[in-house]
Amino acid sequence: MNTTILKAAAGTVLGLAAVAANAANVLVVLSDESQLALRDQRSFSTGFYANELMQPVKKLLDAGHTLTFATPLGKAPTLDRSSLDKMYFGNDEASMRQHVELLDKLQLTSAEHSPVVSLARVEQNGYGHYDAIYIPGGHAPMQDLLHSAPLGRLLRDFHANAKPTALVCHGPIALLSALEQPARFTATLEQGAHAAPAPAWIYAGYKMTVFSNAEEDASKGMLNGGAMKFWPQDALQKAGGAFSSAASWQTWVVADRELITGQNPASASAVADQLLARLKR
Repeated sequence: MNTTILKAAAGTVLGLAAVAANAANVLVVLSDESQLALRDQRSFSTGFYANELMQPVKKLLDAGHTLTFATPLGKAPTLDRSSLDKMYFGNDEASMRQHVELLDKLQLTSAEHSPVVSLARVEQNGYGHYDAIYIPGGHAPMQDLLHSAPLGRLLRDFHANAKPTALVCHGPIALLSALEQPARFTATLEQGAHAAPAPAWIYAGYKMTVFSNAEEDASKGMLNGGAMKFWPQDALQKAGGAFSSAASWQTWVVADRELITGQNPASASAVADQLLARLKR
């Protein structure tokens, strides 16, 4: 098996198999994309947010868990450079540096050395090999994860087996991949307020959160005059999710059954804490 599994304790990468008998194998799913298509044929450079990936990754590794990193096509993911800001790390420059150094050690973004595997390989390995999923945000999941058929199959399996499924910020948009025809559904969203409601969805009625409309409105200037085709809060509500949020930029985590969702970058560490608690059960 060519799957690269990364193991670390106290922030040091140790290698392949977990040495702790109670270690879980957590699948970290990221986007292949580096551009988000906007309205009017415009696009926006994006990727994953550094803290949304690395704060949970470091906590999971420090707790002795094994991580497998995957993207739909097995491409190395792209870091959204705008997320390299200490404000996402509690205004702690040293903390940001520590997390970025770990990211560099893992080589996730390296075109030549990235350990990332494809979701097809994950499926070949067998879903039973994995104990939990974590999906960080950044805008990139809005481009591909929401339509990924392999991710949809993975999420449906985890749902059926009540395995912890954690997502943060724009990451929860990936839950739409579990629809029977997610691309058709999102096409209706692009038509506006009169779009038809989603057909049956495994997460219908689940309490959840995602980057809120208020936060999207406050941060739309970063799109350089462009506009997103739809906002994730609207999408999850239309699909049948029971959405809630805190005030903009405040930590907010919602747990319902196997699902753990965080509202924004400030929620990433708290999502990790909830996931770690689940893995101790």
